[in-house]
Amino acid sequence: MSDLLAIFGPADADSELLAAVAAYRPDRVTVLVADGDAELVSDESSAGEALRERLAGLMSAIERRTGATVMGLAGDRAQLLGWRFDRELAAPVPVAA
Repeated sequence: MSDLLAIFGPADADSELLAAVAAYRPDRVTVLVADGDAELVSDESSAGEALRERLAGLMSAIERRTGATVMGLAGDRAQLLGWRFDRELAAPVPVAA
C-alpha cells in the first residue's frame, strides 16, 4: 500500500501536481492545501467557501484519476505531526526571473 501526501500551494500549480499524483498511482492520498488557514475551512466567508470548494475539487480529481482513498486538510504541515507517508509531492516553488 502506498500512502502519499500531496501538498498544494498556489492554485495555478494544481494541474501539475495532480498529474504527478496520478503518475505515482497511490492507494491513499492526504491532500494538504498549505496556503489555507485551518480555521478558514469552517468560516462562512466567501474565502472559506472558496477554500472548501478547491479542497473538494482536488480530492475529487485525485480520486477519479487514481481510484485512491482521499482525505483532505487545509492549514499547515504542523497538523500532520507524527503522520507517516511513503512519499510527499508538492508544487514547485516559483523562482524569481
